[in-house]
Amino acid sequence: MARKVSKQPEPEAVEADNFIEMAARAASDKKATEIVALDLREVASFTDYFLLCTGGNPRQVAAIAESVEDQLRKAGRRPMHTEGYANAEWVLLDYGDFIVHVFQSATRHFYDLERLWRDAKRVALEVEGEKS
Repeated sequence: MARKVSKQPEPEAVEADNFIEMAARAASDKKATEIVALDLREVASFTDYFLLCTGGNPRQVAAIAESVEDQLRKAGRRPMHTEGYANAEWVLLDYGDFIVHVFQSATRHFYDLERLWRDAKRVALEVEGEKS
């Protein structure tokens, strides 16, 4: 008789999931829209997750990114690399196991990372005001 083994998620994945949720809530608190998390573990080797969100203008994009950085810093995480604050069309926060992308709408639609990484699984997020 075959033994049923329940597969437990890797500890790093659970930790990253928690940080993704935390980052999504921080973005939502600054009124980010179109908040989407993609699980890249099966399709890429450079990171495990993307968190994508949109701000309405450069000031909001910068505020969303700063909020994410602040909340994750309080939890003990600091980005390895950041870029894009200068013009705030697309701010990237690289945490190693996940990358946060904060876009203005036109920039997000132009680069269309969801289409580019369409083979990645979407991660269910529950943030105030929207469920993805």
